[in-house]
Amino acid sequence: MNYWLMKTEPGTFGIDDLQARPKQTEPWYGVRNYQARNMMRDQMQRGDKVFIYHSSCAEVGIAGIARVVRQAYPDSSAFDPDSPYSDARSDPANPRWVMVDVKFERKFRHVILLQTLKEQATALGDFALLRRGNRLSIMPVSPEQWTSILDME
Repeated sequence: MNYWLMKTEPGTFGIDDLQARPKQTEPWYGVRNYQARNMMRDQMQRGDKVFIYHSSCAEVGIAGIARVVRQAYPDSSAFDPDSPYSDARSDPANPRWVMVDVKFERKFRHVILLQTLKEQATALGDFALLRRGNRLSIMPVSPEQWTSILDME
């Protein structure tokens, strides 16, 4: 099993929205970064655990856990001209973008704030989220980092 962190803006779609969805499941679409896409396409597997990270909000940090329930498949928003994620260069016969489905597992009692994560940087080692300039919306989390973060809850 792999572990991941997926960033989202709770004003657009957050952990509460995922929990409220039918079957508490939602496609994770709209990723338009090749490195993040490659991780979704090549590494994410059914059963992988995901930290849901809230950004651009009052409490920036990890809000809860989801899991991958469907591996990568073509991101249909790329083919929808009315979608903000539309990509005219993406061909349905050879899709450029993919998405995975994630299912809500649980919401944390409190958000594990970015500041708390920074304060625990030594325990987290080379955690991608804490690297300067890292703006990826999806990033890997090592098993050790996963455990350390859960211990912060």
